[in-house]
Amino acid sequence: MKLKLTALFLLALNCAFAQELTKNTDVAFKAGEQLSYKLKYGFFTAAEAHLKVEESDVKFEGRPAYHIIADGNTAGTFDVFYKVRNRYESFIDKNTLLPFLYTENRHEGSWNHTDKVTFDHKEGKIKADKGTYPFKGQVFDFPSAYYFARCLDVTKMKIGEKFELRYFLEDSVQTLTITYVGKEKVKCDLGTFNCLKFNPTIIPGRIFRKNSKLYLWVTDDANRIPIKAHVEVIVGSLTMEITDAKNLKYPLNPISK
Repeated sequence: MKLKLTALFLLALNCAFAQELTKNTDVAFKAGEQLSYKLKYGFFTAAEAHLKVEESDVKFEGRPAYHIIADGNTAGTFDVFYKVRNRYESFIDKNTLLPFLYTENRHEGSWNHTDKVTFDHKEGKIKADKGTYPFKGQVFDFPSAYYFARCLDVTKMKIGEKFELRYFLEDSVQTLTITYVGKEKVKCDLGTFNCLKFNPTIIPGRIFRKNSKLYLWVTDDANRIPIKAHVEVIVGSLTMEITDAKNLKYPLNPISK
């Protein structure tokens, strides 16, 4: 069974507005930022994920870019029985935050998968290893969607309001729908934070039950960092928690340690 653990992390991290998405002028992150997460199955740490932002040495169409890197791997006993080593990379426009180039290199047990995806936003075409796909409007990959979503103006959201985000994965453009739930205080390894709570939709399958719910908590500050996510699976539940945050653009100010 392909767990696609890093994809699960990134699915939990993505939330955005419906229709044509717009972002704040001020970007919520900077080059040098590093975030680390752990994925727990019950009381056991099943996997770890690390995300970082770097300056890109390569320009695309003469435009400067950020280089986003997301790594995920199984941990502890899970690493013995089912080894996962996944890397997702995205080069995004520094101004629009739209992706130029996306690559993934996934090793999950005996299963391996790679892909290279280029985005032509002027022509509305995505070129991947499996073919060329037309699109309209704003379409992202997983890493670029996460960083774009952090820069959205969410001050006027109402409880129950639904949002959508479109992203390309493998051979098609998918739509992720998210419902804003409200505000909560959440405790994690870095302290207790005021958070915005979301409920992204998930597709039932080998991992998720038909009635599984995924909840995501994002810091209610200028950083907009996801610090926790929780989802029910076929047996038990998975919880994602932040473990470290370095070189943030804005100070991280927990309510209490």
